[in-house]
Amino acid sequence: MARLRKAFGRYGARWALGFVLTLAAVLYTNGTWHSHAIERQDTIIADQRMRLEGPAPDPRIVIVDIDPKSLAAVGRFPWSRDVMAKLVDQLAGHYATAAIGFDVSFPEPDTSSGYAVLARLARHELKDVPGMAAKLAALEPELDYDGRFAKALAGRPVVLGYNVSSELAKGVLPKPAFTVADLGGRQLDAYVRSGYEANIARLQAAARGGGSFTVIPDVDGVVRTVPLLQRIGDGYYPSLGLATAAVYLGATAIVPDFGSEAPGGADGAAGADAIDLTLPHGTKRILVGDGLTTVVQFRGPGGPGGGTFRYVSAVDVLNGKVPADVLKGAIVLVGTTAPGLQDLRSTPVSSVYPGVEVHANVIKSILDGRFKSYPDYATAIEFLQVLVAGTLLALLLPALAPLPAVLASGAVFAGVVGFNWFLYREMDWTTDMFICLLLVALLFVANVAWGYLFEFRKGRALVSRFGEYVAPELVAQMAENPEAYTMEGESRELSVMFVDVRGFTTISEGLSPKALREYINLYLTAMSEDIRASHQGTLDKYIGDAVMAFWGAPVAFADHASRAVATSLLMQASAARLNDAFQRRGWPRLTIGIGINSGLMHVGDMGSAIRRAYTVMGDAVNLGSRLEGITKVYGVGIAVGAATRLAAPEFVYRELDLVRVKGKNEPVAIFEPLGKPADVAPAVLDELAAWDAALARVRAQDWDAAEPAIAALHAAHPGRALYALYLERVARWRAAPPGAGWDGVTTFDTK
Repeated sequence: MARLRKAFGRYGARWALGFVLTLAAVLYTNGTWHSHAIERQDTIIADQRMRLEGPAPDPRIVIVDIDPKSLAAVGRFPWSRDVMAKLVDQLAGHYATAAIGFDVSFPEPDTSSGYAVLARLARHELKDVPGMAAKLAALEPELDYDGRFAKALAGRPVVLGYNVSSELAKGVLPKPAFTVADLGGRQLDAYVRSGYEANIARLQAAARGGGSFTVIPDVDGVVRTVPLLQRIGDGYYPSLGLATAAVYLGATAIVPDFGSEAPGGADGAAGADAIDLTLPHGTKRILVGDGLTTVVQFRGPGGPGGGTFRYVSAVDVLNGKVPADVLKGAIVLVGTTAPGLQDLRSTPVSSVYPGVEVHANVIKSILDGRFKSYPDYATAIEFLQVLVAGTLLALLLPALAPLPAVLASGAVFAGVVGFNWFLYREMDWTTDMFICLLLVALLFVANVAWGYLFEFRKGRALVSRFGEYVAPELVAQMAENPEAYTMEGESRELSVMFVDVRGFTTISEGLSPKALREYINLYLTAMSEDIRASHQGTLDKYIGDAVMAFWGAPVAFADHASRAVATSLLMQASAARLNDAFQRRGWPRLTIGIGINSGLMHVGDMGSAIRRAYTVMGDAVNLGSRLEGITKVYGVGIAVGAATRLAAPEFVYRELDLVRVKGKNEPVAIFEPLGKPADVAPAVLDELAAWDAALARVRAQDWDAAEPAIAALHAAHPGRALYALYLERVARWRAAPPGAGWDGVTTFDTK
């Protein structure tokens, strides 16, 4: 529970934002609000999805193309009906095609033979010419092109196309598939038209059937759906594709399929979800959408080179030049791709798509029994994918770093696309997904923006603050996860260091202000670089010529004591190099003293309302300061407490003393670190062994043994102030013995 409260306190605002965005998307899927912009994007996605499918060659359907080659050979279109009669004879007779659909209509009689002119002359100007009437009667079968065409149509599996409109009524419609009366009181949701431009009566009567080739583009002018049935008057009439497929399959009826729905409402209104073709041996079900439409499943870019349907030139059919196996048993659609005949449509796959191929695609879907449809439960699918994707990302993204957030968002985005592509290819469901993709993008952007505006700024502020104290490497580490670091006060095991310049007052008196500034700046820069860069210490503050630093916060180090000791040795080496440079410039000698102590300290942002600093406090800190001060007493450059020596055992130490500093009652052992064992010469190790033995004699008050041992060390190392200090102490103790209760502790009454 505590972890949950902590997580909510950290991510609660972003979770709330994510769930608000998810709720808005969910409400869109159930129709609570609408957006034409989102609907347009779904349309664009659907078009792109269809373009990705590519061609699917189908030899069952062949398009006889009234192409430029045919127009050049036969003449301008429309052709005379005797040519059309020959075309039908070739297709149905010579090539034995299974069904023929005309994507053209014949709404007016053909007078191109001149027979009507001759008949008028025979009745008037030439009525007195002997034998004129008989000769004309003999020529009538040959010159009656409509009759020749009707004769060619009779008994053949031919479907004539026609156009429907809302204006004139011209020609004769074929027999409807069914009428309003056949519906038994039901009312179908279909496109209603009052006008048509159909074929002349003698041609329609001779044909097997008729079908509308009218297509209704969407508001953007693109053809995406085709009505399979349209209502004209009291009748429902099939499209050219449906009527041609019905003839090919030998269907005896076309009827609406209402599924399990019962007549509803006072007016008996109900909706059909399919159209059934009654076949000699069963039923073929065709799914339909609103208005008895079907989504045209365009395959490939269309046209003679599109790769889905075989195109043959009409003139080659007339001349018998098409291979017999191409047309035998095939469904033939007669249409045109010639630009001047204006039967090119804008579709999702091409802006100049042959209109005849629209019907070919519908026929293919009917034959295959596969229809792209928007299922009744599409809303539920869209609802669930939005809910799952939104909830998942709303919970995850606030807790993820940038790269995992990108990967998670990309994975969900790809999952939504892949899922919808699967439904489209395998299930033939055209579901919408843009609102879900938009939600994924918004959740990602919102979390990135939040992270930048709030978390990043917070991290920058924290890093900027800590950047004054810690090494750049630690700053970079902290910037990756600023939440893990805080300036709030806490207690930690740390190591603290104090550094001071010996005799700084004398130094300042011997230098000009400009030279002193350069002197102290060079010194502080070198010491600060050693603290921060080499062993990643936290630079606390400058106190005049003194420097304070610590290890273990804000970034915790288990080896904080080792880092502090190693830094002190490095600083002494840097001071020696600086001293050489200073003396070459005639400046005073640089000598520093360093005190280090380890222990429990309070660390955090401390100070007043006017000024604050990230620093450490506590008894362990005070002892570190005292150790720096007494380094000059023992003539050493570094003094560390016993806790530091214990926490950093990998160094060689020289014990200096047991001391009781001002403000503390308990004595502590203090040591001088000399370096890693590999860096300490064997002679020094021998010296340390001799010193440890001599110090043991001192604490045992064995002055007679201690004094010569220390004197020997002093003679061998006359520059070691520690030995001179103890020779003086031994002489004093010999003169005034400390007594039997002496604990060997040196007490300091000053800081």
